[in-house]
Parts: sequence; C-alpha cells; structure tokens
Amino acid sequence: MQQYWILKSEPEEYSIEELKKNHTGRWDGVRNYQARNFIRTMKEGDLAYFYHSSCSLPGIYGRIQLIGQPYPDPTAFDIDSPYYVEDHHKMTGSPWMSIDIKFKEHFSIPLTLKHIKTLPLGLCPLTVKGNRLSVIPITLEQYFLIDHELHLLNQS
Repeated sequence: MQQYWILKSEPEEYSIEELKKNHTGRWDGVRNYQARNFIRTMKEGDLAYFYHSSCSLPGIYGRIQLIGQPYPDPTAFDIDSPYYVEDHHKMTGSPWMSIDIKFKEHFSIPLTLKHIKTLPLGLCPLTVKGNRLSVIPITLEQYFLIDHELHLLNQS
C-alpha cells in the first residue's frame, strides 16, 4: 500500500533545485530515531512533498517519489561527512537509514507553512509547534488536500 510523506531539508543543505538538476538523489543524514523508523517503513513508489525549512519562506517546494528500498546510511561511516558516527565500529551495521529519491515536480509558488497551518489537516505533525522531524508521514487525505492547495496556487 502506497504511503505519503513530507521530507524536510534546509535549502542550503539539500534543495529541490539540486534534486531537479540531478533527477535523483539520496535522503540521508537523518539522526533522529523516530524519523529513522519512518524511513524503515518507506517503500518504492511512495510519494512525498519536499519541504524547505529554516529559510525565509518555509514551505512545500516540490514533489518527489521514493525509489528502491531503505538501506544503511553510508554517511554514518564517511569520516568526511558531517553525519559521521564516531562509534560506528562498535555497532552491528548502521543504526541510520537512507532512501533514494526521484524528482517529480518543482512548484513555482510554494505552499508556505503559514498557509499549511490554515488547512484542516487534523493531526498533521508538520503543523505542531516545535516539530523538528525531517521525515513526516501524512495520510492520503492530507496528501490530496495539500495537492489541491498547490494546484490552486500554481495553476497557469
């Protein structure tokens, strides 16, 4: 069964523009156990919105699709990575997970956090003050409500 997500990244760290240029990429560097557990449940073909955080206009800037299956995050073992895990040699495998992503769409007008907070999304973790998760599951209904708003904003 297909699942739906919001994946958050700071645009200086990884942006929808970078993914658009490269067509595919890797969602890595997640160092939160709850977000890691969400990645473990992801499946090829799941759809996600690409959300830019910690910027002048936080919001949903694109749509992506997950490709392949989750796998151990190689940045945990890369000494030159800011996500390197110093004690990785004490672990059996990596406790951190990655998944590959594919660019689907870039929205010329983002759906801002301010706008998202006006939507009847129910218990969407994105709208909870203080939520710092970079991987957020959403329901099919939430996905389609967000999609409808994005369509209204971006219709030509």
